[in-house]
Amino acid sequence: MPPPVDYCGCVTSTLPAATRPHSNYDLSGVTSSDAALRRFLLGLPGVDKVGLEARSARLGTRSIKTTAKAAGIDLAIRMIDLTTLEGADTAGKVRSLCAKARRPDPGDPTCPSTAAVCVYPDMVAVAKQELRGTGIHVASVATAFPSGRSSLAVKLADTRFAVEAGADEVDMVIDRGAFLSGRFQDVFDEIAAVKGACGDAHLKVILETGELATYDNVRRASWLAMLAGADFIKTSTGKVTPAATLPVTLLMLEAVRDYTGQTGRKVGMKPAGGIRTSKDALKYLVTVNETLGEGWLSPDWFRFGASSLLNDLLMQRQKLATGRYSGPNYVTVD
Repeated sequence: MPPPVDYCGCVTSTLPAATRPHSNYDLSGVTSSDAALRRFLLGLPGVDKVGLEARSARLGTRSIKTTAKAAGIDLAIRMIDLTTLEGADTAGKVRSLCAKARRPDPGDPTCPSTAAVCVYPDMVAVAKQELRGTGIHVASVATAFPSGRSSLAVKLADTRFAVEAGADEVDMVIDRGAFLSGRFQDVFDEIAAVKGACGDAHLKVILETGELATYDNVRRASWLAMLAGADFIKTSTGKVTPAATLPVTLLMLEAVRDYTGQTGRKVGMKPAGGIRTSKDALKYLVTVNETLGEGWLSPDWFRFGASSLLNDLLMQRQKLATGRYSGPNYVTVD
């Protein structure tokens, strides 16, 4: 039997996916200088666009039967970062969102709660008060979200403000202009500085893949973020189209696999923006399982950044339980 081959056409080992690096990278001294970091990132293997998109399409056709579908829907609910990031956000809206995160289906106490509520820094204290004692995390965007165009001092102040208000997790955005200009060291230093400002809070690094233009850039940005200390890598702010896509998510999961297999440090992944249906969510869960294994099928290591996805999951969940599809009036409008 020939050895297995991944989407890049490279031979892989028969070790479990979560421990199997794509290839043996020499990471010694990679972050010691701008030249070394540039040499490593530009030396990463090119992405086979056709192969990547074909593999993600195949994974998206997997059939999931009723029992597994019910379990997958509950798992997807537990993985959601229920999000409101609008200029018109109010304390009342955040409190309502927190109530929904605690009890997504008020009529069904068996429905799990979401992983987190994600808000702007000035709403963190409100969310923290509402979620105290629930185990639901409070996430906050920071670093001049969504553009990332501000000074490092402002970005660090933004991060510290969110953490001091009680944020358990910080979602930062990279400076895409710096990255696309090839100023990799500047992006690395900024991520590392924000990581330091997070204290005990976990750091999710948003790549804004819709602005990175190529799959090769997505792979480089994923590695750059992980090398700089990201606890999670995240596709998008949700403010740019395209946001999360299955091929980009697969590529980022492969980068996580390779990095973890090479370093032994486990990193999470979060697709965000544009994932609206249960069917789509299940495709992502299949992709996680096939790429990283069951160890990543946990809110600790995989999240959905979403606002409308939860509603469809709730409607599908009720249909599985009762045989009836309630429609959009069954759930709250966020």
